[in-house]
Amino acid sequence: MLNIQPRIESSKAMVWCSPLIAIILTMLVSSLMFILLDVRPQQAFEVFVIMPLSDSYNLGELMVKAAPLMLCATGLAICFRANIWNIGAEGQLLIGAVVSSYFAVQAGEDAGISSIMLILLSGMLAGAFWAAIPTALERFFKTNIILSTIMLNYIGLYTLLWAVHGPLADPQGYGFPESAMFAEAVMLPLIQEEGRASVSILIAIFIALITGLVLFKTLPGFIVRVYGEEQAAARYAGFSSNKVVWGVMLFAGALAGFAGSAEVMGPIGQLIPSVSPGYGYAAIIVAYLGRLNPFGIIISSLFMGCLYMGSDLAQIELGLPTAITGLFQGVLLFFMLACDFLINYKISFTSKKVFSKPLKATLINNI
Repeated sequence: MLNIQPRIESSKAMVWCSPLIAIILTMLVSSLMFILLDVRPQQAFEVFVIMPLSDSYNLGELMVKAAPLMLCATGLAICFRANIWNIGAEGQLLIGAVVSSYFAVQAGEDAGISSIMLILLSGMLAGAFWAAIPTALERFFKTNIILSTIMLNYIGLYTLLWAVHGPLADPQGYGFPESAMFAEAVMLPLIQEEGRASVSILIAIFIALITGLVLFKTLPGFIVRVYGEEQAAARYAGFSSNKVVWGVMLFAGALAGFAGSAEVMGPIGQLIPSVSPGYGYAAIIVAYLGRLNPFGIIISSLFMGCLYMGSDLAQIELGLPTAITGLFQGVLLFFMLACDFLINYKISFTSKKVFSKPLKATLINNI
């Protein structure tokens, strides 16, 4: 008989080693997948891991991929720490991109730093508003926040498609679903001479560091952690559940909205349907890979950005489909969850005791 029991105390060392174990297991499973695709595993891993770090341009592209992942994952990690299952970073990112694009297309070449700040702020407010919708539904009507945030992801996607085919479509775009190119004055400054990496990666790292300090060194961070561990204890201590839930959701929405704004004002330069290749969903894996720790998320987002960059290179070098990244992410998440389960629970096998007939009869008669 299979017996599952919670462990009295989880190993802290294994908590931090489990992402490495999950990555190794993912590589082993992926090796079989590459063999089935007639690709040598060694060659595939060189493309996915080594080539993204091979030169300054590829490093810049890696940072382009890592910035939105880091921003979204930092916000989601705070939600998950509070035991609030926000799965809506993708929709919040898309809405942030749409709203900031609305203001960006109206800016001219005479726009200054104040215009950039206002456009970024509009994206953050849009993302926070999108996160406020499922929060209000959960607070007032007790709806499931997981389902409502997932559904709003699709509403956000179709809002984006409506915008690029309608009010934000480029009048001179020959019918292509995209906005006009933004003025150079409202584009985020680049951090490299040849490449697309903007200051958004530096801002994302700064936000992650500050969030980590607040989470582990301040009273608000302590309240969030206590609320996530035991809501009854948090209420007994006088901590407001409304403030915690609203605070973490609006914070996560604002960061995702900022990520959307930084994408259209940085490496893309306009609003297009493929603003996000699934950054909001991948950020869930990044958050868990970083152990819901903003400091660890800096590393895990760079790793996931490397996979995204490797996927683009694998198309060119090996002729592999882009879906390979989704397979990587799915397998990695599976092993991460499996490792976390084994860290917190102990599995044992016990044999079922069978009474002999005479003993069983004696017990029945005595009863």
